[in-house]
Amino acid sequence: MTAAERLTDGLYGLGWSTVKKLPEPVAARLGRTVADAAWKRRGKGVQRLEANYARVVPGASPERLAELSRAGMRSYLRYWMESFRLPAWSAERVRTGFDPKGAHHLTDGLAAGKGVILALPHLANWDLAGAWVTTTLGIPFTTVAERLKPETLYDRFVAYREGLGMEVLAHSGASAFGTLARRLRDGGLVCLVADRDLSAAGVEVDFFGERARMPAGPALLAQQTGAQLLPVTLWYDDSPVMQGRVHPPVEVPGTGTRIEKTAAMTQALADAFASGIAEHPEDWHMLQRLWLADLDPAKGPA
Repeated sequence: MTAAERLTDGLYGLGWSTVKKLPEPVAARLGRTVADAAWKRRGKGVQRLEANYARVVPGASPERLAELSRAGMRSYLRYWMESFRLPAWSAERVRTGFDPKGAHHLTDGLAAGKGVILALPHLANWDLAGAWVTTTLGIPFTTVAERLKPETLYDRFVAYREGLGMEVLAHSGASAFGTLARRLRDGGLVCLVADRDLSAAGVEVDFFGERARMPAGPALLAQQTGAQLLPVTLWYDDSPVMQGRVHPPVEVPGTGTRIEKTAAMTQALADAFASGIAEHPEDWHMLQRLWLADLDPAKGPA
């Protein structure tokens, strides 16, 4: 492990051990302070966030983009402060901390017995949404996690999410896909963050008027297992309660090849994601390159 990796691992460990003990208002102020300091430094992440927002809000002035990126960093740090504190939240705090609209799409889909796939972008706090599902609805689910460096940091994230009631699989291609398919065939729930391709086999979609690549997994799982595919969007308002929406199911097209069906379904997901991001761009925590025009083909996936 390099010195930088040890520092990263130590900082995350400090967050989970210390921030969760802070009173909630203190943690919120700390998050805003850290966010504002990072925004003022205008590092690569902040610059990339502004470049991504420029696609979401076309024609925005430099002043508007700067305003959005500051709000975006505050939203991003709210996510982290909440995540560091989530293991210490009571079941009641989790229940009252999220107000999803359209949750009947999820419960009705599970009642049908064929499994449900929830697909969502990097909006607001997807971990809190997951904790709400396991705690308030009492429904366990399976998800995947990117293998982070160092390995100890990946282990921290797995332990954190498992502590919230999630089954976490490593993002490892066919092995993870097979396990997800089995869970769905058993009538279970799978939740996937699906606005950024982490493989070399993503599907090209039109996203805010430009080409981007998103994972094919949610659409392929729905086709292979018969599970319902439900887009989810999340956002913050001025209250301590995160808001959300479970969108109607993305249907499997009645005709076409598997590739054509996957393309159509992934585009439908992208459209649902775009609707939520356009309404609340500051809550989209995309500090990485996403659109094909921004990617270096020699470096592979996003």
